[in-house]
Amino acid sequence: MVFSSLNFIFIFLPLFLFAYYVTPAAFRNNTLFAGSVLFYAIGVIKQPYALFLLMVLTYLNYVFGICLYQIHNSRKKRLFLTKVIFFDFLWLFLFKYSRHLSLPLGISFYTFQLTAYLFDIYYGRILPERDFVTFGTYISMFPKLISGPITPYEMLRRQLHSARRFLPENLAEGMKLFIRGLGLKAILANQFGSLWANVGTIGYESISTPLAWLGIYAYSFQIYFDFYGYSLMAAGLGRMLGFNLPINFKHPYLSTSMTEFWRRWHITLGQWFQTYIYIPLGGNRTGICKWIRNLLVVWILTGIWHGTEFHFILWGFSLFVIVLTEKLLLKKLTDRYALAGHLYMAVLIPLSWMLFGISDPGSIEVYIRKLFPFFSADDAIIYVNDFWKNLNDFRFIIPAGFLFSTRLPVRLLKKIRGSVPEIFVYLAIFWSSVYCIYVGSNDPFLYFRF
Repeated sequence: MVFSSLNFIFIFLPLFLFAYYVTPAAFRNNTLFAGSVLFYAIGVIKQPYALFLLMVLTYLNYVFGICLYQIHNSRKKRLFLTKVIFFDFLWLFLFKYSRHLSLPLGISFYTFQLTAYLFDIYYGRILPERDFVTFGTYISMFPKLISGPITPYEMLRRQLHSARRFLPENLAEGMKLFIRGLGLKAILANQFGSLWANVGTIGYESISTPLAWLGIYAYSFQIYFDFYGYSLMAAGLGRMLGFNLPINFKHPYLSTSMTEFWRRWHITLGQWFQTYIYIPLGGNRTGICKWIRNLLVVWILTGIWHGTEFHFILWGFSLFVIVLTEKLLLKKLTDRYALAGHLYMAVLIPLSWMLFGISDPGSIEVYIRKLFPFFSADDAIIYVNDFWKNLNDFRFIIPAGFLFSTRLPVRLLKKIRGSVPEIFVYLAIFWSSVYCIYVGSNDPFLYFRF
């Protein structure tokens, strides 16, 4: 079950919200924990071991946190932490990087939260949670369970222990965020996914250069609106339940450098790597060689987090090279000359996503030759009817992709906030999204596979 499904929107969510709101405030964690377990169980109904693994890891890490706090000898404490972190990541690697086991839904995200919780106890940033239901609610909370955001325990601790009384304004604001995210997913992301699929159906060997470029722009928009849409929906659901969850994106396609882009894209993942990998290695407060090593470790691990296939490693390494080059040479120029920076990123963003989205090394090579046919005359296809056909078929969605990558739609919504036109805008987005889902244009969120 996904947020952008009719069963979730019209059955699960209304029934759960009713149960949640009628539950006395002091017991809402119990309802949320039970509802989240039910939500996950429905999602993994064909993989019952996934639910068992989530529950076991949640309970064991609840115990690990208390035990870790009670160890006062620094050497023993570090050794215990090392063992439990290895234990947690063992399951992630076993399922994620085995070719014979299906990946449990959300395992990458909840593993990062479990390990962050233990690290924070070790460094003295937080005290261990003594109530298992509260801890279980933190880990399994269904708005963020399967694709984030990755939230440190300290961010939600006070909210988990607060009464979280029903407030109509929270419900209203949450519904708005949810509808905006639903629209980005169902109306935009899925359409761009269809365009990218058309490119694959034609075959990379047969497409023209214009269609090759249109294809990687389509994939760039698909992955953005898909994941940004999920992030807004998660934040909206959290708001309905009385939580303030972070939104993972801040208009990343307006960046003037790749360095800035990754401060705006999947923000909570970047913060996790910075807090628990980059800074402990020394960050940028070391010599230049160690600093370069730290950057390399972070970007290679970012690639591996998405998968061990060659193209993910290549993608992570290419981002390392780009970010390092910017920090040493280019970033001052792109910051100073914004137009040049935007043009630079308009080329670099789709190229980077091309490495992410095409899994076969041979296909990557073919696609690059299609993008840059001047390297080989054999790849210069003059026949561009494939481009014009797809451009015509998606003539409304392509400009919408560029428009909704800017701040303009959000600013317009703020201007009509609280007015009658705002109600009609959200109703139009909601029912258009429902229609798209009903006619079969809905697809699972891309990041569920990670």
